[in-house]
Amino acid sequence: MTENTTPDSKPAETLKFSEKLGYGLGDAASNFYFQVFNIFLLYYYTDVFGLHPAAVGTMFLATKVVDALSDPAMGLIADRTNSRWGKYRPYLLTAAVPYGLLGYAMFASPELSQTGKLIYAYATYSLMMLAYTAINIPYSALMGVISPSSDERVKVSAYRFVCAYGAAWLIGTFVTPLKNILGGGDEAEGFRLTMMLFSVFSIAMFWATFATTKERVQALAQKSDLKEDLKALAGNAPWIALFVSGVFALMQVAVRNGGILYFFKYYVGDDGTRLFWIFDSTAVFLSLGTFSLILGVTLTRFLTQRFEKQHLMIALTVLSTATSALFFFLSPEQYGLMLALNCIGNFIAGPLAPLVFAMNADCADYGEWRSGRRTTALIYSGGGFAAKMGLAVGAGLAGYMLALFGFVANQPQTETAILGIRLMFSLFPAALSLIGAAAILFYRLDHAKVATIEADLAQRRSQARR
Repeated sequence: MTENTTPDSKPAETLKFSEKLGYGLGDAASNFYFQVFNIFLLYYYTDVFGLHPAAVGTMFLATKVVDALSDPAMGLIADRTNSRWGKYRPYLLTAAVPYGLLGYAMFASPELSQTGKLIYAYATYSLMMLAYTAINIPYSALMGVISPSSDERVKVSAYRFVCAYGAAWLIGTFVTPLKNILGGGDEAEGFRLTMMLFSVFSIAMFWATFATTKERVQALAQKSDLKEDLKALAGNAPWIALFVSGVFALMQVAVRNGGILYFFKYYVGDDGTRLFWIFDSTAVFLSLGTFSLILGVTLTRFLTQRFEKQHLMIALTVLSTATSALFFFLSPEQYGLMLALNCIGNFIAGPLAPLVFAMNADCADYGEWRSGRRTTALIYSGGGFAAKMGLAVGAGLAGYMLALFGFVANQPQTETAILGIRLMFSLFPAALSLIGAAAILFYRLDHAKVATIEADLAQRRSQARR
């Protein structure tokens, strides 16, 4: 096996392709639901399931009370797990089936009264978020212990997001035509059968991640102490900066992605007519945009070798935000320009997600270096909660914006409603994105600092093993 030099007394393994790909399949499994929720869930609830947009917005916000407790709790549980499979890998095996089944249940579309539908939506959405927490926090934390080398973790992160965006490309490209073909004109049936397929794929891919990965970083022995763990997290300034940035970044994602179907259905006028083969204008837009994201991810390693992660985060966010804002000034007839702007913006944004997860792993090292306590899963649970909070608040704001501007599902929209949809897809998410970029100004872990931390931790572990 090839090896690369690290500050430890033993060189760190260069991870095999099969393990990096196997780890990446876990995020592909997540994205079979995550991207559907981001792009289609608000539309499904309003235009297919028949719920009022403001009621949906309230649901997205109210259910975050559960996440506020479950996310850090799952992080604490995972950090304290000890098994023959490690701390985090067991959850990929045991939580995959509940995760798959609950994602399907959200789109089962039972015949209920309006009140019954809302209760069903609350129940299935809340349970799905618990299942998402149970499997994704350990999955994310696994990257923090898959290698002691920050450089190797950047590589793993790039594989992760190539797989994630590959799944996102499949979602953006095929959900619309799949639901039309499988449903035969019945959108509810189309969504139900499509999600049945995604459920099977998600379970299989999480099991593949479990089978191909290994936990290599063993924290120094430490007494279980919740108060000390939370104190260490509160003193981790780089992580706090990432947390705040993540909330606003994912709010931006939720608002903009939540507006895509409305923007094309009601502003551009996409009625489902096939533009190319089985794909309508919306599917082509989503497909090309996500393919551009994948291309952007491949630049992650190249860019992180030449620039500080903090500077990259800020620059790429500002540039991609500018392309998003320009959509407000486009007319419905400028579809070609929409495609071009979307591809450019997504290509620029491609490295952002891998950067965030690699930076979280650096924060885990920093926290151990500073406090003497390794709280990898707690750090990732905080990041996961920031993501879910941002997505929920963003989706809630999108629902409220639709209601505020007078949106009525499946009806011709007023000029005011069209204005709200355009703002939801352009200027409003751009403003949220810039706030997230500003928070990264307070993330102060550069290459030199990370190298020093790696060396110090390697020395501590080496001495503890003697």
